[in-house]
Amino acid sequence: MPYTPRNELARTWAIRLLRLEALIILGLVAYLLIAIFFSHVTHPSALAGEVIFGIAGATGLYVASRGYADRKSYGRAPAVLANGIALGVSYFMFNGNFLIGAIPLLALALPTFFACLFGYSE
Repeated sequence: MPYTPRNELARTWAIRLLRLEALIILGLVAYLLIAIFFSHVTHPSALAGEVIFGIAGATGLYVASRGYADRKSYGRAPAVLANGIALGVSYFMFNGNFLIGAIPLLALALPTFFACLFGYSE
């Protein structure tokens, strides 16, 4: 796909939205780490797994955004896949009537999905 201003706009938004997603996940990880001091942890190994998975996910999203920033293709597939999974999670949240989680997730994952899908050109 040749360079077009539309691709450049999508690429710019893909970088911004992927970094925003990474920051949100790091914020959730920070919340989990701070919550240790204010509540009783019944399953510390599960909490450790969530923290490690959150750090890995945030790192992956940031690396994908670097791929878009460097105009390389290595960030496209992980970014599209991660946001496709987030759209599926949002769908199941809607079915479970957890609208307070589903609506923000959908509002972030959908534009990020399309920006990542169309933000790369060879």
